[in-house]
Amino acid sequence: MNRRDALRLITSTMGIVAYSSHAVPSAPAGNAMLKRPIPSSNEMLPVVGLGTWQTFDVGSGSAERAPLQKVLQTFIEHGGSVIDSSPMYGRSEDVAGELASQLGLRPKLFVATKVWTHGKSAGVKQMQDSLRKLRANPIDLIQVHNLIDVETHLDTLREWKRDGRVRYIGITHYTESAQDEVLRVAQAHPVDFIQINYSVGEREAEKRLLPFARDKGIAVIANRPFASGELFRRLRNKPLPAWAGDIDCHSWAQLMLKYVISHPAITCAIPATSNPGHVVDNMQAGLGRMPDARLRNMIVAEVSA
Repeated sequence: MNRRDALRLITSTMGIVAYSSHAVPSAPAGNAMLKRPIPSSNEMLPVVGLGTWQTFDVGSGSAERAPLQKVLQTFIEHGGSVIDSSPMYGRSEDVAGELASQLGLRPKLFVATKVWTHGKSAGVKQMQDSLRKLRANPIDLIQVHNLIDVETHLDTLREWKRDGRVRYIGITHYTESAQDEVLRVAQAHPVDFIQINYSVGEREAEKRLLPFARDKGIAVIANRPFASGELFRRLRNKPLPAWAGDIDCHSWAQLMLKYVISHPAITCAIPATSNPGHVVDNMQAGLGRMPDARLRNMIVAEVSA
């Protein structure tokens, strides 16, 4: 069963209309998206967010942007709020900001971006550009992307936070090899968020980084929750295990996302997509029963087999 087949199964079993270019299933009645607190403030965030790497880097034509309008609308309708971008992601910041403004969605979004350059003045200019592109002032979260010139930018971000230009600050990386350095920086500097790669296929963070974040009260955003699609390729012809229904999963996407968000240190996962139907599929992972330790081990075994 691949992701598309699984999505058809969801829509048929729940009695909702399958996604087409003109129709997206409505949010399931009577279900609430799981939320987790940001430890530094206790503000609650939905556990499934939206990444924009590659997916929102499109031109200005209506044919390119119409699906992304539907993505944002569907994301909000199904209980989402956290959208994450970066100056590194081409036009993604500008596209996300413009579409959110056109649709009147900015008040419903928790907008996160990054600073990705060297030097204080270049960092300030880049962050100012991000606020303008995302139509967000103050912005909810700015993170130092891949720890580039991290000491310099964290100094600036602390100033911006004191001045009310940013609500939360953090650091990011996307490789397991960098997680020791992420840990070192988080030990040395007060941050509200760390963003790291974490999935059923990339579990290094479970050893030290996630326990540290939980103990120190740092929110964690999980990027690469599908290991950049590698897990889908691995599972392309593998049937979903029957016991997935015990935790209200009807697709591999949901099963893999529930593995990520069921870890108590994870605040939010940010799968990226330009397909509104995949948004529906992903958001279902924030509903219903979550796997316990035994089922988490079973998910690992199924994906690894």
